[in-house]
Formats: sequence, structure tokens, C-alpha cells
Amino acid sequence: MVVNLKKKKELVARMLNVGSNRVKFEPDKLDDITDSITREDIRSLIKNGVIWTSKPKGTSRSRAKAKLEVKKKHGSGPGSKKGRKTARTGKKELYVKKIRTMRYHLKVLKDRNDVNREIYWSLYKKINGGQIRSLTHLRTTVKDLKSQ
Repeated sequence: MVVNLKKKKELVARMLNVGSNRVKFEPDKLDDITDSITREDIRSLIKNGVIWTSKPKGTSRSRAKAKLEVKKKHGSGPGSKKGRKTARTGKKELYVKKIRTMRYHLKVLKDRNDVNREIYWSLYKKINGGQIRSLTHLRTTVKDLKSQ
């Protein structure tokens, strides 16, 4: 026997604060749903899992994300760049990268026994103080110290 459950659906939707299209009924238990008259009856059916709500459907962002990825790659060539090198990467980031490479190179020299402990620490402090400007400057300084 086919029963019109439209009003029951609307009542459940009002109770659960959702749209009527999101309300779902268990197809095997339609007789119990037709017999339920009060809100209390409906609450018990919801608790038993005879009536439930489906999750809301949202707009998928996958296409938008893919488009954004492509957009990020385009227009980032040398002709589109404006400002100095530090306009895109910060001055501090550049400094940290430079210092780390110099310290690593110095450590390698120490491990290879190319420089002793005293020279190592004097150079380390010079790097920290900004007396040694770059990796090539460090190499020439080490070369000069070795020749003496």
C-alpha cells in the first residue's frame, strides 16, 4: 500500500532544522512511520535509525583548485617579475640560506682537517659578524690562511 508521507517528511524537517529533501525514511519500516502521529513518536523513530538525514551536498572545489594551480604557474616568468630579488623572497630568508651554506662548508673543511679548531672558530665568528660575504669569499679566505 503506497502512502503519501510528504507531511511527515515536512514535520521531521522542521524538527531537525533541515530541508525536506534531506530527510530519508527506511523503506522497510514505512508502516511504522505512517503510524507515528506525535513528535515523540517521530523522535523515537529517529533514535532507532528508521528516519535519518543525508549530508548536505556542497560545491566541489577540485576544478577550482586545479585551475588555481595552473594560474600560479603562469605569469611567473622573468618578464613578469617586478622589483628586486628580495621582493619575492625576504631578505632574512636569503641571509639565513647564505649563512647556513657557509657554516656547512666550514664544517666540511673542519671534518676534512683542512682547517684546525682555532681557524674554524675565527672564521665562524667572521661569518656570524658579516665580515665574510659569500661562499667564494670564504674559500679565498681559507686559501689565504692556508698559504700563510
